[in-house]
Amino acid sequence: MSITPHEPQIRTRRIALVAFDDVTLLDVSGPLEVLHQANRGGRRYDPVLVSPRGGGVPTSSGVTLAGTIAAAEAGPFDTVLIAGADHLVDRVPDELLMAVGALADRADRVASVCTGAFVLAALGLLDGCRATTHWRHAQALARRYPAVQVEPDALHIASGKYVTSAGISAGIDLTLALVEADHGAEVAREIARELVVFMQRPGGQSQFSAALATPPVRSDPLRAVTATVVADPAADHSLSAMAASAALSPRHLTRLFQSELQTTPGRWVERVRLDRAQQLLLDGHSITAAARLSGLGSDETLRRAFARHLNTTPSTYLRRFRATG
Repeated sequence: MSITPHEPQIRTRRIALVAFDDVTLLDVSGPLEVLHQANRGGRRYDPVLVSPRGGGVPTSSGVTLAGTIAAAEAGPFDTVLIAGADHLVDRVPDELLMAVGALADRADRVASVCTGAFVLAALGLLDGCRATTHWRHAQALARRYPAVQVEPDALHIASGKYVTSAGISAGIDLTLALVEADHGAEVAREIARELVVFMQRPGGQSQFSAALATPPVRSDPLRAVTATVVADPAADHSLSAMAASAALSPRHLTRLFQSELQTTPGRWVERVRLDRAQQLLLDGHSITAAARLSGLGSDETLRRAFARHLNTTPSTYLRRFRATG
């Protein structure tokens, strides 16, 4: 490619995509495709598949990634991107920790897709940082690594040299953001057009959550209250009614909600009702019926709950999630 006097020299950035046994394939292939598209405008990136031992790497879908380079032989990189896998939530293999630790120490930027954040957190690299991961595993990340400020509704978050993303396909969103940081919005926009994806996906990943993930509660009275609300969200769940059913004072019940669920009784009940309303809408109920049957009451109350918790409207949610058509 010839460089005219008016065309800036493009510096090729070396990027390590870290894979390992049973890695999620799309966590690797999604970012790799974004980088491939970025190189259509010049050699902007040199992506390299890296693994702890090198050679072929079996993925969770059965496809094998061939020809990966062992981390110890890979040399320095501008950016290191760690893919995710379900098993990282339970345990991060020692060889993966050693490989990523060595690579990250010499990189200018370190990113993770989905549960790849568990690798960075296990190394202590996310201590004091804002981070995210797949919505299903956000609570586990926060519980296991309390020094990490986990933000479960984000699609991707940059905190210093570390960038983390939500689940699986959000690796594409993440890599577009990295390209935009390196080469500007227009380059990233052209890639997004080619891949037929959003430059900035509307809403956070809470819109994709299939059910309200309530952490387990320790106290018997609170456990009974929450189970009653989930069983029948449309019933009377005012603070006074819930306190009376648990034989507690409203003040004591409020303290239990704050200490165990980190929220207020009213806000928690609203979230349960919103979760039920989401399912009712997907089941074919009208907005008015979903509001009434979920306990939210009116169309306007339902709209306010959607805006507050999901950053969208009921009608937009329906268009996005009811069917592919």
